[in-house]
Amino acid sequence: MADAIGPRLYACCNCRNHVALHDDIVSKSFVATGERRAFLFSHVMNVAVGPKVDRRLITGLHTVTDVYCSDCREYLGWRYEKAYDEAQKYKESKTVLIKFKIVKDDW
Repeated sequence: MADAIGPRLYACCNCRNHVALHDDIVSKSFVATGERRAFLFSHVMNVAVGPKVDRRLITGLHTVTDVYCSDCREYLGWRYEKAYDEAQKYKESKTVLIKFKIVKDDW
């Protein structure tokens, strides 16, 4: 009998704290500052958030909070709290993690 395969987890690049599940990726086509690839997740775990701030991003004005690893405080990305453009509302309550800030955990 084959071994059961567990969930595919992403971890913090610095301390390997589990921060997201592969199955929770909504989009892989996001871009962070400096043309770095990023993923949009419906849920994340083991993260701390900063204060809410209004920030003008590529897609317009949003209220966001920066997201950090809850163990080592490595900056990982940001969470959309509010989108002012109706077409961007789907991002609300979702989190962007910068690809080079997260690593696959044993998969």
